Amino acid sequence: MIYRFRVVLDDDTDEDIFRDLEIRETDSLEDLHNCIAQSFGFDGLEMASFYLSDDEWNQGEEIPMLDLGEDAAARTMNSTIINEIIHEVQTKLIYVYDFLSMWTFYVELAEIVEEAEGTDYPNLMFVHGQLPDTAPEKTFEAENLDDFNDEFEDGLDIDDYDSLDFDEHWN
Repeated sequence: MIYRFRVVLDDDTDEDIFRDLEIRETDSLEDLHNCIAQSFGFDGLEMASFYLSDDEWNQGEEIPMLDLGEDAAARTMNSTIINEIIHEVQTKLIYVYDFLSMWTFYVELAEIVEEAEGTDYPNLMFVHGQLPDTAPEKTFEAENLDDFNDEFEDGLDIDDYDSLDFDEHWN
């Protein structure tokens, strides 16, 4: 079977930037990573990770390019087959490319179809929008900025070093 994905840049601009891709369900996440990177014009050499996601795009389990843990027990892109984690019930992934720039994409399974004879996969089906020169900056807004000030709940002012109970020359 062929999985059709829509990959959308997480961007706050007026223009949508996305790619529609087809890939075999038995290909690896590394194959999907390469397809996404190439479709957006990246060389694919930067570190990247997929994250499982729920319907509200909350970030779940990470599936990185390389297992950087000591026990080598984590899933990696090259050892994870797409249909092991994506199916009719679990349709969304978050893809982050280049952890210095933090290019972030929403990847959603749009359709599962039969393989078309004579088509090479992975297949870039549709391109919409141009990638900006730099990754969109993330802005985080507090609901109530009055809740965030220089005093903690314990009443200590972190800018008042004389009142803090520690020896700054302890070493």
